[in-house]
This record gives sequence, C-alpha cells and structure tokens, in this order.
Amino acid sequence: MFISGRQSEILDLAKAEGRVLVDELAARFSVTPQTIRKDLNDLCDGRMLTRIHGGAIFTRGNENVKYEARRSIAYEEKQTIGQAAAALIPDNSSLFINIGTTTEAVGEALLDHRELMVITNNINVANRLRVFPSIEVVIAGGVVRGADGGIVGEAAVDFIRQFKVDYAVIGASAIDRDGALLDFDYREVKVAQAIIANARHVILVSDSTKFERTAPVRIGHLTQVHTFITDRCPLDSIREICSAQDVRLIETQV
Repeated sequence: MFISGRQSEILDLAKAEGRVLVDELAARFSVTPQTIRKDLNDLCDGRMLTRIHGGAIFTRGNENVKYEARRSIAYEEKQTIGQAAAALIPDNSSLFINIGTTTEAVGEALLDHRELMVITNNINVANRLRVFPSIEVVIAGGVVRGADGGIVGEAAVDFIRQFKVDYAVIGASAIDRDGALLDFDYREVKVAQAIIANARHVILVSDSTKFERTAPVRIGHLTQVHTFITDRCPLDSIREICSAQDVRLIETQV
C-alpha cells in the first residue's frame, strides 16, 4: 500500500500528537469530512492507524505497525538510507543483514556488488539476493515469523554466533533520546544482539520516524554502533552521543 501526500501528513500528525480528528483535519487541509474519513479508513486498513470515534490514533507501546504498513512509511527515505549504507560496504565483504524494512532497502541496494557473503535472518532479503551469482546467501535457521519473514529464536542466535563478519546492518523499531535502541519482539532482539557482537563494523539504519516511537524491549545502545545512517536526526541528544562516542552520523537529507 502506498499513501498519498495528504495521508502521509495525516500519519505524521498522528505520530506527533497521538491522535487526529476528522473535523480538525478537514479544516487543516480544506477538504470535506468525507474525504478525511476515506483517508483515515485507508490508513486504518493499512494498519498504520487505529480508528476511534471521530478520528484515529497512532498505535504505540507493545504493538508494532504491521509489515506492509511499515514498508510504505518513509519509503523514499528508506531507499536513500539503503543506498548510503550499501556505499560503505565494499565488494568481497561478509555481512549480516537483520530483520526490517530499512535493512531490506540496504539489501536491494547491494545488488550490483560482487563477491559478497550475506548472512541473514530475513527471508525477504535472502529471496531477493539468492538469484545473483556474485552474492552468496546464508540463511539462519529458526522460527519463521509469518508476519514479516523474520527468523527468530535461540536456533537463529546459535547460528549467528558461528560467524565473525566484516559488517552488520541492523535496524530498530524505536530510538530513545538517551540512545537506547528498542524493539518489540524479545526473540528478534536476541538475534540482533548476537549480530552486533559478531561484526567488526555495525551499521544502524533507521529513518527519522523511529525517533517518534517507543518499544518495550532493549536491543542495545547507540554507542555499540560504528555508523548510524538516517534521513535526518532531529534530536540534539543523539547528535551529542554520536560526537562523544565517535559514532559516524550520516544524514541523507541534510
């Protein structure tokens, strides 16, 4: 599902304020309430918002946005982030690619690379890369999460620990202003932690909407990352952490 410009603005408002109301949106965009109701229904059908009487709310806390909805949020930003990350990874490298729609964008941007060894717990990445003879794909075993094709659990953790690679590409569902990297599924987090521990250079890829969200499970901290790529960083506290801890911050839309 791809969303219109007005729907994207409505989604941004919902993220910032927690909820949006039909009458206020109609006045803001100078359209009829019926038009706004259709916009909200489309966003709710895509599981980006949850309908309430008179408007909609943005889901926070313990439940992640559904996979297809995540793919369409900040779609263009994720593509540029993916290209920036791929530019840091040379040919003849080994790397982990973790679960996530932004990490999938990195995988897509690697298609013209040669002699890569890609170890992943993301079925979508493996399926996309497997047809390219210059890329060797190694996929983790474990429980396949039907919602997004992520492979999680202790078997995946044990598998990841067999390797020591040049690069790791990881994402996060939320980034706290204190630098904590957060997610929703503790099983996914354990795999991410193993990936971080077994890579020489860790690249965090995350669009700026992740600064507006929260999640209950801690992956780790920004200080465990070597390079952080985002479309823009709106938090001074994150900039300060990157500067103080020698984390390279790359903003693709500055």
